[in-house]
Amino acid sequence: MSFNGKHRAYGDPSYWEKRYAKDPRPFDWYQNYPSLAPLIRLYLQPNSRVLVVGCGNSVFSEGMVEDGFEDVVNIDISSVVIEAMKKKYSDNAALKYIRMDVRDMSEFESSSFDAVIDKGTLDAIMCGNNSQENSIKMVEEIGRVLKDEGVYILISYGAPAIRLSVLRETCLWTIKLHVIEKFMVERRPNHETWELTNPVPLNEDGSSIEAALGKNLDAYYHCVYVCTKTGASITRLRMTLTDEGIRGGHLAKLKIYGY
Repeated sequence: MSFNGKHRAYGDPSYWEKRYAKDPRPFDWYQNYPSLAPLIRLYLQPNSRVLVVGCGNSVFSEGMVEDGFEDVVNIDISSVVIEAMKKKYSDNAALKYIRMDVRDMSEFESSSFDAVIDKGTLDAIMCGNNSQENSIKMVEEIGRVLKDEGVYILISYGAPAIRLSVLRETCLWTIKLHVIEKFMVERRPNHETWELTNPVPLNEDGSSIEAALGKNLDAYYHCVYVCTKTGASITRLRMTLTDEGIRGGHLAKLKIYGY
């Protein structure tokens, strides 16, 4: 997919500082909380510790707390928006706002969240410079802060062929794909509908989705990738050979280290 100049700016932190300084009005990317609530409730419990990455000035997290969620931590790279959100929700103990780069969340301990929710942050990073490297760093960090069996819920305009390759390169996930119709999109002839809480059949490369919903998926739906953490980060696995090394094409000893 090619991006014009505006889309490429989404990967630049300075763009967001300027945007939030110019327009402080609340804005929800892709979908709001009421539209996604059935899916959120399917995978999360009210006492789940939740991290929302790239929160911006969305009211999504407010909606979660109103729906009974007790601990929602929000991060964004923009200091402008974080200061504004801290002030706005200063009297709400269930909502926390921290200025942080999602590619380096070292302030959080490993395995400290039950769920991570991402509405467009990975998409924005994939628009910018060094997109492959930065997206891998981001997903690797998400995998690190998630508990085992924790879920990364990625709401994206990205088609499975591209997003799955990034997700599978970084962590060991069990991935389910859900879809939700975009707002304000005219339905095509013979439009297929799909229940949000019902996963779409998903094969290795994501091509199976066309059989269920037809071509040009991204024109009509947002994809919701529900990734359950099943193991350590692939990119952090380390192979350590003994002094004997490899003999006769065989590995003498192999140690694999996770987090």
